[in-house]
Amino acid sequence: MKYRTLGKTGLKISEISLGTWQVGGKWGSDFNEKTAEEIINTAIDNGINFIDTADVYSDRLSERAVGKVVRSRSEEVYIATKCGRQLNPHNNASYNVKVLRKFIEDSLSNLGDERIDLIQLHCPPTEVYYRPEIFGLFDDLTKEGKIRNYGVSVEKVEEALKAIEYEGVATVQIIFNMLRQRPSELFFREAKAKNVGILARVPLASGLLTGKFNAASTFDKEDHRNFNREGAAFDKGETFSGIDYNLGLKTVEELKQVFGEDQSMVHKALQWILAFEEVSCVIPGASNVSQLLNNLDTYNAKPLSKIEFEKVNEIYTKNIKNSVHHLW
Repeated sequence: MKYRTLGKTGLKISEISLGTWQVGGKWGSDFNEKTAEEIINTAIDNGINFIDTADVYSDRLSERAVGKVVRSRSEEVYIATKCGRQLNPHNNASYNVKVLRKFIEDSLSNLGDERIDLIQLHCPPTEVYYRPEIFGLFDDLTKEGKIRNYGVSVEKVEEALKAIEYEGVATVQIIFNMLRQRPSELFFREAKAKNVGILARVPLASGLLTGKFNAASTFDKEDHRNFNREGAAFDKGETFSGIDYNLGLKTVEELKQVFGEDQSMVHKALQWILAFEEVSCVIPGASNVSQLLNNLDTYNAKPLSKIEFEKVNEIYTKNIKNSVHHLW
């Protein structure tokens, strides 16, 4: 495992870490505590020391599983969680200091800990980023010793740029992959200048960049890849990075031609992200141990060449940029 510094937090974290949106069960299927614990333990066994979760993942069960496993281990493992998505309706008016404080207290209880290593606002409405009192709450909680660091998880580059105007914001979690390249422009430069850690999420574009899907692929009715392609439930950009599914399939086939059939798309997708020094870590998810180990096998894969890197960018510019680059 290789490690990078998570911005101004100073934490040395595994550059391939673990996201737990679907840990312990695929999207659309029930949470399995045994599977979740097996995945998390295997991650730690292999040097992963940073795990990202959220209170809404499997209705708090993900937080509880992560906390239980980490407490049982002797290694120092950092936990990042998120708050805000429980609000209903999820709008600017629903965000207030009292409610957010309660969410954080609940997360501490779920995790079984006295302090959260990293708390993140969970993709709030854009208006929330213009409310200093919300970020002031996190400053207060830091002074109280209930949180160690705080950051944001965002949908849009504009939100990320606004968030890092607040001095206390130490990290930004943002969608960044071969099909979502805009963050690498202005935002990466500004984040580096302010020593803000970057967590790259949705690195495989909801599985599209595994190269395993085709036009006949189907998804469970409760799977967001089935019901959220047009943003019916939450931001459209969370599902297949917001691009048209068939265009995504076409683009992946072109990428396969660049890498060759003997190379794993998963490994190339993760290598491409980690080629950016501004990225602190990438947080692919895993529904089972084999997926986790395949992510980590990136280190054993043939390195991404400069020519391949440039070809990826050419394909993005030709196929994807005009339709999505300006949206997120």
